Amino acid sequence: MAQKAKKPTPKKPKFSAWWIYAAIILVFLGLNIFSGSGFGETSKITPDKFEQYFVSGDLQKVVIVNNSLAKVYLTPEAQKKDIHSKATEDGFLPSAGGADYQFRFGDLATFQNRIKEIEANNNVNVPVSFETESNFFGEILMTLLPIAVIIGIWIFIMRRMSSGAGGGAGGQIFNIGKSKAKLFDEKTDVKTSFKDVAGLEGAKEEVQEIVDFLKNPDKYTNLGGKIPKGALLVGPPGTGKTLLAKAVAGEAKVPFFSLSGSDFVEMFVGVGASRVRDLFKQAKEKSPAIIFIDEIDAIGRARGKANFSGSNDERENTLNQLLTEMDGFGTNTNVIVIAATNRADVLDTALMRAGRFDRQIYVDLPDVRERKEIFEVHLRPLKKVDDELDTEFMAKQTPGFSGADIANVCNEAALVAARQDKTAVGRQDFLDAVDRIVGGLEKKNKIITPEEKKAIAYHEAGHATVSWMLEHAAPLVKVTIVPRGKSLGAAWYLPEERLIVRPEQMLDEMCAAMGGRAAEKVTFDKISTGALSDLEKVTKQARMMVTIYGLNDEVGNLTYYDSSGQSEYNFSKPYSEKTAEIIDKEISKIIEEQYQRAVRILEENKDKLNQLAEVLLDKEVIFKDNLEQIFGKRPYAKSEEQIAITKETATTESSTPDNL
Repeated sequence: MAQKAKKPTPKKPKFSAWWIYAAIILVFLGLNIFSGSGFGETSKITPDKFEQYFVSGDLQKVVIVNNSLAKVYLTPEAQKKDIHSKATEDGFLPSAGGADYQFRFGDLATFQNRIKEIEANNNVNVPVSFETESNFFGEILMTLLPIAVIIGIWIFIMRRMSSGAGGGAGGQIFNIGKSKAKLFDEKTDVKTSFKDVAGLEGAKEEVQEIVDFLKNPDKYTNLGGKIPKGALLVGPPGTGKTLLAKAVAGEAKVPFFSLSGSDFVEMFVGVGASRVRDLFKQAKEKSPAIIFIDEIDAIGRARGKANFSGSNDERENTLNQLLTEMDGFGTNTNVIVIAATNRADVLDTALMRAGRFDRQIYVDLPDVRERKEIFEVHLRPLKKVDDELDTEFMAKQTPGFSGADIANVCNEAALVAARQDKTAVGRQDFLDAVDRIVGGLEKKNKIITPEEKKAIAYHEAGHATVSWMLEHAAPLVKVTIVPRGKSLGAAWYLPEERLIVRPEQMLDEMCAAMGGRAAEKVTFDKISTGALSDLEKVTKQARMMVTIYGLNDEVGNLTYYDSSGQSEYNFSKPYSEKTAEIIDKEISKIIEEQYQRAVRILEENKDKLNQLAEVLLDKEVIFKDNLEQIFGKRPYAKSEEQIAITKETATTESSTPDNL
């Protein structure tokens, strides 16, 4: 016989100590209000009524209490009068032996003089006496209330701070040193697998071994091997480091402790180290387990570099404890630490050594093939997508985009389609989303004078013309003079994804960037401030050529780049003042040569430049087809088939050692 299902017992409301505090305060207030006066209330009168009763001879005596309150007692004959019996009808019953009326007055001397004046003018004599009354409970309340308020505020602050520290039961102040890591249960919470991670093939292969370590540790320990203690995921923001760590936990089916490096930082000394100890203690109890520390550079920066105060550095204490915990594992602990950062150059060398983070896994920006896979993943949540949408085309339109950027493009495309009341998300919606993310919000209502619009059109036409005539410049996608974000015009290019860059390629890109200012000079014989972003770009590229990549003959095969990041804390330059003058001279020389080169190209093609600018002024947005109508086919353009063959060849030959 099947057992009857038990009804779930309703949870009782949790008792709160605040109810006790509220009850104590109410008792004090009640005693303060009702003490010494019974449950009756003496009728209150005005000073005018008092004088009226005084003159009429109804008063037996007046008692002045605490020099501020006058209690009035009537004669037995006056109490029988109708005018005084009305107070009883209104519900004001004097207590036994109490006063019939009472009122408060201002200055005592003025009140006494007024009584003497009434007695002299009306031949009436009423005895006046003085009393002092004290409210015992009221005095205690006034004494203890400030102390109680201070204690209550202190308890409230401590509870808030301890609950923010991620403590255990009740959020007590003693739990402030507990770990703030969020535990994801392998059976219910962690459902991410490698199927949900598009691209990152190389990184997935490396972390696959970590999964195998956790699933079959005996396979490695039986041969005398030690399970790796940690893996460091390094890469630009948005490339999927956190997602990859979750996929490792989902594949291994083990508990997953997730927290950020800043979670160890606290205002109290020693809290960071205490949390590290508690974190590893919990992980060991649930082993095999994974600890994931995101943005580990918050506590893992190189020690002794940025601490100029000379005081105790809480961050260094936390890092020291982390180093001790990671190096204290046994071979059978089965706890692996995975950390993620985009600033591996600033991490402490002791943290990076073998025995702590045994593996460094580089998670780079996706290439065109991986971007296609990422698009396919992020298109799944969209309810309806146009059948004509080509993910391969979208992957080519988004060079340099990370996985997070592609997810943002898909979401923005859905918003664009919904804004236009479309039933499906189409190709144009994705292109508009890319423009929105790269260039900013379109501002068609921005007030621009005809002269400014003409200057902007020639500036952007200059970029397009020069890049079209240069072999290594990026192919043009479209040009617009519609303001977006902070820019008044923009040119979209489709850069070739290169693994190495040669000097002629960098020079062609710099020349194309200077094409805007060169077009203003050739057309108007004037220049403007509109080339700020172009100048910033070419100056940075020229400085990198001279000081980092060693591509300048005058400076030679030298680099002043420090990959360890330690030069950030130096106050002196790694070269002499004479070398600095040479560097500045060579940077200026490179930029000026490319500017003059752009001027020559535009002077040779001035008619086509004017024609392109007129088309741009008319249409505001032009594409590659418009340039082909004016300039003809680009002489250096590679077909998509050639690019595909080149990529396939590079992929095939990557397994062969390259002897350069």
